[in-house]
Amino acid sequence: MFKKVFYFIVLIMNITHAKSSGAGTGESLLHYVYREPKLKTTNPPVVILLHGVGSNENDLFSFADRLPDNFLVISARAPYTISEGSYAWYSLDMSTGKPVYDKEQAEKSRVLIFRFIEELKTKFHFDEKQIYLCGFSQGAIMSYSVGLTHPDKIKGIAIMSGRLLDEVRPLAKESAELKKLHVFISHGTKDPVLNIQYSRDAEAFLLSKGMKPERKEYPEVHTISPQMLNDLISWLKVSSSK
Repeated sequence: MFKKVFYFIVLIMNITHAKSSGAGTGESLLHYVYREPKLKTTNPPVVILLHGVGSNENDLFSFADRLPDNFLVISARAPYTISEGSYAWYSLDMSTGKPVYDKEQAEKSRVLIFRFIEELKTKFHFDEKQIYLCGFSQGAIMSYSVGLTHPDKIKGIAIMSGRLLDEVRPLAKESAELKKLHVFISHGTKDPVLNIQYSRDAEAFLLSKGMKPERKEYPEVHTISPQMLNDLISWLKVSSSK
């Protein structure tokens, strides 16, 4: 059974070290690990995993072998170092009970992730019309940020226990472009870190843009449960077949 991934307020993640197929070199914009598709095709779909604050590229990669066999799976490391083996997409302070974050770093990471995706096109063969972002917590936040601002380049985003930053809303593309973006949202109703209301508010915004996100709630805390993972896998299979 998949081991749950918890996100503590002290910003320390339980990291499961997974066996990787390879890693990005120092010349890459972001360090990464990857799994080649188990079912070989000329242009496979690709899913890029974005971890939460305090973790690293090996965290979400721990379930890479559970993802659909026809997918190229890439797991990226965030650019900002907290400590050895611990990284973030932007600085975060939870001491007040509410997330206070570095907006400039968040914007830099949004741009960096998009540039990283463009870089990957020069290193791997995959279907450029089948690019998915899947993030947990802060990684989910970045998935929203990149997907909503580049729906012409991203086919789908999987949001796991995340939220939509207020600063990103005015940057989101127009409804006609966003309707093409596939969105899966999972969130625990008992989440003490990012309240379930963040998920509901994000869905309301997406609906106002004419989008049709698939959103599910679970009786969980700030985690990826086995059921959440199973639903993610099912969503990837269905979305990539359309």
